[in-house]
Amino acid sequence: MRVLVSWSSGKDSAWTLHYLRQMPEVEVVGLLTTFNAEFNRVAMHAVRRSLVEAQAAAAKLPLWAVPLPWPCSNADYEKSMSQVFSRAIERGIDSIAFGDLFLSDVRAYREAQLSQTGGRLVPIFPLWMKPTLALASEMIASGLRARLTCVDPKILPADFAGREFDDALLADLPPGVDRCGEKGEFHSFVYAGPMFHNSISVEVGEICRRDGFVFADLVVPTADPVVLSGSSIP
Repeated sequence: MRVLVSWSSGKDSAWTLHYLRQMPEVEVVGLLTTFNAEFNRVAMHAVRRSLVEAQAAAAKLPLWAVPLPWPCSNADYEKSMSQVFSRAIERGIDSIAFGDLFLSDVRAYREAQLSQTGGRLVPIFPLWMKPTLALASEMIASGLRARLTCVDPKILPADFAGREFDDALLADLPPGVDRCGEKGEFHSFVYAGPMFHNSISVEVGEICRRDGFVFADLVVPTADPVVLSGSSIP
């Protein structure tokens, strides 16, 4: 089965890639990411496109980059994704994998979108209903390394933005906050882990508030530029 991974740049999509690569019947053929075309960043995660390209290079997979207008209506989004689905079918891809954990409405939306392909593209959810505390701990123990790039300050203190996703962070999360941030409490960027052939050097830059969220801008240290060796599919 030839699979595209829906890639947000965060830990759940990264773990989905790692999980799938352990399945002999699956061939992962690319990472699919939507970008805010105005700012050239991943929506909500606010991660720079250059860093996502570095992730794709580290995973040795092509990046299927999908530019979205800003502002982006639901109709705009669905039109863009429909074009991606058609291209995937033309290239013999069987499935798109998502890192969703337990939000049934999100899963139903994805299933409805792909149902329009008449079964030619099947959605799969490899991490579905895995207990999130155990899952987060497993990720960290495996060597996955990530930083929080976006925090909802209505739920978490603003100073969580930019923090390392590690055991100390899990211990500090307030009661009721999902340990994987599945309800939108936080978003992350993975810079190392078993799904990559090399780590990516990043440091926390500017912290800012925008649209009701707190964002940590991750940047490449000046003395350690990102070297891109992967390909990007427009």
